[in-house]
Amino acid sequence: MSKIKTVLWPKVILFGDSITQGSFQPNGWGADIAHKLARKCDVLNRGLSGYNSRWGKILLPRLFSSTNSEENNIAAVTVFFGSNDCALQDKNPQQHVPLQEYSENLKEITRFLASVGVSADRVIFITPPPINESAWEKECIVKGFTLNRHNSVAGQYAQTCVQAASQCGAHVLDLWTLMQKDGQDYTAFLSDGLHLSQEGNQFVSQHLWELLESRVAHLPFILPYWGDVDAKSPESSLLCDQ
Repeated sequence: MSKIKTVLWPKVILFGDSITQGSFQPNGWGADIAHKLARKCDVLNRGLSGYNSRWGKILLPRLFSSTNSEENNIAAVTVFFGSNDCALQDKNPQQHVPLQEYSENLKEITRFLASVGVSADRVIFITPPPINESAWEKECIVKGFTLNRHNSVAGQYAQTCVQAASQCGAHVLDLWTLMQKDGQDYTAFLSDGLHLSQEGNQFVSQHLWELLESRVAHLPFILPYWGDVDAKSPESSLLCDQ
């Protein structure tokens, strides 16, 4: 009997901080993307709560294979850092990353991905969402801190993310701008002033899918539709290379 060929699903990798880590919760944006891509891609959650772009950049070689092989078949990568980078330096120096370094980190992440076969047109940057300062301040006080993030500063990081994407040739989802478009009340998108509510997760999923769909539309449905399996000789349907 000839050797059976392993079926390799293409990958969509979600890389970022807690907003990515939590995206596989019920009704989360990552879970929704994974549902849309069932039988087409493996959607992998590589979200790391509390991490910033500096730490993410350092970790890349541990998260992505350095060999550009068939097994490293990556259809798209989302890069979603900034909500921790933009923490105020005097209030939260551990997570804070200066604006210029944040820009360079995003570019370095893109260069690394290119080195393992993920071209810039398959990379989607996601900016930090806006911050509801009054709600987040309450969370900070409960944890024994003072307010350590400002929405205006998050906006600076969002703008820098957009610029870095343009310079790298990557795509970008500007949540900070979209969630505040036309003066709409963005606070409903946030659960605690910083992280996404159910409505916020739906917002991210909807807008991310608009960017992602064209990058995965060409991918085939993996393995035969059940109605196409030869019931008398299922091996002939299930063990072929298609």
